[in-house]
Amino acid sequence: MKRILEKNSLTGRTTTRMASSTSWSEENFSCSICLDVFSSPVSTPCGHNFCRTCITKFWDEQVRYKCPVCNKVFDTRPDPQVNILLSELASQFRTTVRVKEQPCVEPAEVPCDVCTGTQLKAVKSCLVCFVSFCQTHLEPHQRIAVLKKHRLVEPMDRLEDRMCKEHDRLLELFCKTEQVCVVSVLHRG
Repeated sequence: MKRILEKNSLTGRTTTRMASSTSWSEENFSCSICLDVFSSPVSTPCGHNFCRTCITKFWDEQVRYKCPVCNKVFDTRPDPQVNILLSELASQFRTTVRVKEQPCVEPAEVPCDVCTGTQLKAVKSCLVCFVSFCQTHLEPHQRIAVLKKHRLVEPMDRLEDRMCKEHDRLLELFCKTEQVCVVSVLHRG
């Protein structure tokens, strides 16, 4: 590891710190409930971290208050405390990721349905979730076993309108006789 000398502008003291070669991924800053980068992260008494709104909603729907990660049961509803360090790191990570991705600027491009604020360009659409994802929000579909089974296609708007309600498949062909879109092949299982 490389040593870095830093001078504190307030005290004038010089300190040494070790440079880290650790690379961080979204997984390090993701809430295990919403699978997105932490927003207002809080810590539970057992030490796990969640977005404040996610853990609040989770506990609102529970009879017993427990940690969604380790299942530790709490006698009373905990008052999760803000995790200041994680909040700052998640904010820095979010800023770094946003710089790498381009906002959706072209009218013909499909925006990410998950992005809040500036919507980024979608790179894939999920035919199970009926949602279009930018590269950042697509990551759980590439990492989590259950989500890996979802059918991803090139980005498209109005996914629900493009699905056959009867066969739960993408409408891919247009029938001239009936003047409607139809599925290409009916799979029977």
